[in-house]
Amino acid sequence: MTLIAQITDLHIRPRGLACYRVSETNMLAERAIAALNALDPQPDAVVVTGDLADAPDEREYAGVQRLLGRIKAPVFVIPGNHDSPAMMRELLSELGPLDRGSADKIHYAVDIGDVRLVALDSSVPGKPHGKLGEAQRAWLDRTLGDSDRPTLIAVHHPPAATGIAHMDRIGLKDSGELAQILRRHPHVERVMCGHIHRTIVASVGGTVMTLAPSTGHQVHLDIADSEAGKFIMEPPGFFLHHHTPEGGVVTHLAFVEAFPGPFPFFSDEGVSW
Repeated sequence: MTLIAQITDLHIRPRGLACYRVSETNMLAERAIAALNALDPQPDAVVVTGDLADAPDEREYAGVQRLLGRIKAPVFVIPGNHDSPAMMRELLSELGPLDRGSADKIHYAVDIGDVRLVALDSSVPGKPHGKLGEAQRAWLDRTLGDSDRPTLIAVHHPPAATGIAHMDRIGLKDSGELAQILRRHPHVERVMCGHIHRTIVASVGGTVMTLAPSTGHQVHLDIADSEAGKFIMEPPGFFLHHHTPEGGVVTHLAFVEAFPGPFPFFSDEGVSW
């Protein structure tokens, strides 16, 4: 059994500043990390699928290093559209093999338990949309061809439309090319994404794409595209990707906050079910 936790879209701010003057993302990230560290069993790794920082600047990445450094499990990170790959390489060198990839793109592959994690960089400097680029796509195709080990791909921008139009407009611009690669490699069991700040499941390239909710604020669910993009303070959460050789990958949604329970199931006669 292999257990991988996924958190995303932390949007860490300089100390004392809320994101968009509303969302206390630093405090909310602290709570998410406490929830991860309380898991039993502990995950084999924690993957952070982008937007670690919000601006970004050095103060934010100092906060990212301080917070993610508290996680008990090994941590692997990728950039989002709010991140700077160059600053991540300079300031977050302890969080995964960020020295790998090309000069402008962080990408790497690591084995975690029974599965392989392939981490991609969809960030485009100064732009909100994503793009892998021809060179990174070629690397991905070669890397997936090296082994038929069950594989999870981590990429910030989702490669499928979500129906939230203002977010789809800043999605992954070469999603069609990525889908073609995925169809050639059926051992890819998950594409793990962030960016949308909502729990979303879709299909892409013959496999399953899962978008994790943010540890902070969520994007307002607007599939009518009747208004400009807004956010809402719905409960933060994270994903647990559970792999077994018999069942493949099963993804569970976990909430950061504690709720009443768990309670045993009893009938009115006191018989346990």
